[in-house]
Amino acid sequence: MSISFDKALGIHEQALGFRAQRAEVLANNIANADTPNYKARDLDFSKVLAEQSEKAKNGTFALNRTNSRHIEAEGLGNGDESLMYRTPMQPSIDQNTVDAQLEQSNYAENSVNFQASFTLLNSKFKGLVSALRGE
Repeated sequence: MSISFDKALGIHEQALGFRAQRAEVLANNIANADTPNYKARDLDFSKVLAEQSEKAKNGTFALNRTNSRHIEAEGLGNGDESLMYRTPMQPSIDQNTVDAQLEQSNYAENSVNFQASFTLLNSKFKGLVSALRGE
């Protein structure tokens, strides 16, 4: 009997990847806080995770490459269409929509959630290892 890592780990592996992606987006927002006309973006974690869950339930799809020079479409459904623009709470003169305090707060919250997902995934792996050892 083989172990299916997809079933054993569940959605936690994908959740960890999405949290890492959101950390990159939020860090990019913080880095561009003083850039004129920069529009803050964010990833709606629950929406992306629900889409991935739906894909897993209904089966995923793949793109066919008809020519060897075509670019591989990796991470489809994980790109810019899942990023949303943030509505600013207070308009700025230079049209920048980044609120540094809000971005830092969101980054800290995402960091805590990332650590929680990582801890949960780590405990799943420890459970699998102890099951394989017969402990």
